[in-house]
Amino acid sequence: MKRLMVAAMHSGAGKTVVSCALMAALKARGHAVRAFKCGPDYIDPMFHSRVLGVDSRNLDLFLQGEAGVRRSLGRGGGEIAVLEAAMGYYDGLGGTDEASAWALARLMKTPVILVVKPGGSSLTLAAQICGLRDFRPESGLAGILLNDCSERRFVSLRAFLEAETGLPVLGYMPPMEQARIESRHLGLLTAGEIADLETRFLVLAAQMERSVDLDRLLALASEDETEPGPQPVAAPRCRIALARDEAFCFCYRDSLDALREAGAELAGFSPLHDAALPEGVDGLLLPGGYPELYARTLSENRTMRESVRRAVTGGLPTIAECGGFLYLQESLENETGEAFPMCGALPGRGFKTGRLQRFGYEILYAPEDSLLFRAGERIPAHEFHYWDSTANGGALLAEKADGRRWPCGFVSDSLYAAFPHLHLDGEAKLADRFVKACEAWKRLKNS
Repeated sequence: MKRLMVAAMHSGAGKTVVSCALMAALKARGHAVRAFKCGPDYIDPMFHSRVLGVDSRNLDLFLQGEAGVRRSLGRGGGEIAVLEAAMGYYDGLGGTDEASAWALARLMKTPVILVVKPGGSSLTLAAQICGLRDFRPESGLAGILLNDCSERRFVSLRAFLEAETGLPVLGYMPPMEQARIESRHLGLLTAGEIADLETRFLVLAAQMERSVDLDRLLALASEDETEPGPQPVAAPRCRIALARDEAFCFCYRDSLDALREAGAELAGFSPLHDAALPEGVDGLLLPGGYPELYARTLSENRTMRESVRRAVTGGLPTIAECGGFLYLQESLENETGEAFPMCGALPGRGFKTGRLQRFGYEILYAPEDSLLFRAGERIPAHEFHYWDSTANGGALLAEKADGRRWPCGFVSDSLYAAFPHLHLDGEAKLADRFVKACEAWKRLKNS
């Protein structure tokens, strides 16, 4: 599979829009395109998936490790992969380049197209790009694409940017109404909330075909023959209920694939719209999302709340991350601060804070064995939430790269419930542990 990365100096340069426009343009040319997002972001891959009609995958060196990243690339298939970077190109763990887009591009030998909004800069723009190019060895920068830039401005910048940086300026994307996507507290609106998304990106793709040299861009792509292929899927040995709807939509595709490969059948259900958990399930996965936006509807679905409460308190193996964790608690505030009853399987009340809480990568230390952890292990995780809880638990110890520490989480032989998001296909193979616990529950249930 050929690969290209779309990166930028900073957030807000338009990486997601440019990446999706590029995917749509290549798809329109007949290429089998696959999409990947560098880092832990859940929202941008939803846009990729809507554009291409196939699931996008995350590539995260911190959460997955090198082997996990290679597995994710290998599962994707296709002809050409477009990797969307996260944040600024070199921004990684704790003010370092660890797990940055640059680190991933360097590891996977992936050429990088730098998206640049010129704004009011001219020669200074060249200085910034040269600084980025020379900041680390093997920068991987292969070309420049000017975004939110008029044709006249592009013509005036192209020659001296190429002369000063030594990088080809591949084209430009002008200011376009279709490129404006609204945001809220966790980033862009989700792709499912934008009715005309496909139409928008068809327009953007047509513009990219006109104003970007796609042939020259494709010629920069690299190819690596060492990637593994799709992993074998085991015959189902247990059935796991997976919450998937507007409120619970943050789940890594490779976590789900790892569960299937370990022997799980995934039974999707909606805490918003269904009356109860699916029949005959041996485990429960409640991912993150936006339950705070749907607190009233979740609360009004009393039969589902009671079904979940009975299952979790009855010992059904359960993973509940972030929004799923809040759903298991006693109550949850919506955006206006009104509190609604939730499942009541755990103590605590979820409340709005108005700012990010404990944001970013962290390590979870486990003092004792539990559903997913083994005593003494240090498991990578990630937090991204504006809501907090009056009861965050204390079974695990979370630690940031800067040394900050705090207790968190409710864990037992049948439970992981906490704000930190986990990747189930990382080095610890958490998917295998969860499936084994679900199998054990199934045997006990049927004995």
